[in-house]
Amino acid sequence: MDKLEQLILQFQQKDVKAYEKLYNMYCNSISGVVNTIVKNDDVAQEITQDVFIKAWNKSDSYSSKKGRFFTWILNIARNAAIDYTRSKKFKQSKQNLNSDFFVDILETSDNLDNSTDAIGIKEFVKKLGDKCKSVIELLFFKGYTQKEASEELDIPLGTIKTRNRNCIAELRTMVGA
Repeated sequence: MDKLEQLILQFQQKDVKAYEKLYNMYCNSISGVVNTIVKNDDVAQEITQDVFIKAWNKSDSYSSKKGRFFTWILNIARNAAIDYTRSKKFKQSKQNLNSDFFVDILETSDNLDNSTDAIGIKEFVKKLGDKCKSVIELLFFKGYTQKEASEELDIPLGTIKTRNRNCIAELRTMVGA
């Protein structure tokens, strides 16, 4: 049994020193992966600490037969980071301006010159129907999943998927792509 296997075994037996050693070995890597997903150092540090506590509490579920310890804890971290990005707290902290704000800027701002509107985005946005604007706003400006958009707009998921596909096709046609 090598040193890492021994350390992991001690970790599974709730040895605090083993916890500290594993944390020090992997915290920077785990935090880096989490930060890539949440894009906030402080939140990444917090999630990393939570990940190690979760790993500590569920250490009996780790098996070297299923894969490396680092991979196991990395999967916990990745899932925790993704869960955080789907949380209301994250969405509130990252609230993007809604598409109506951008439409208003494009329609009323005197600061936009011809080079700013070189691809004619004003015209594309104006031509979208209200149904497309609402779906695109949620999916692309606010980062909602299709399921979340379905719940927010109180529309069946299949309808959201169809509108999304049709609206993107409409934009592609407008752009000439």
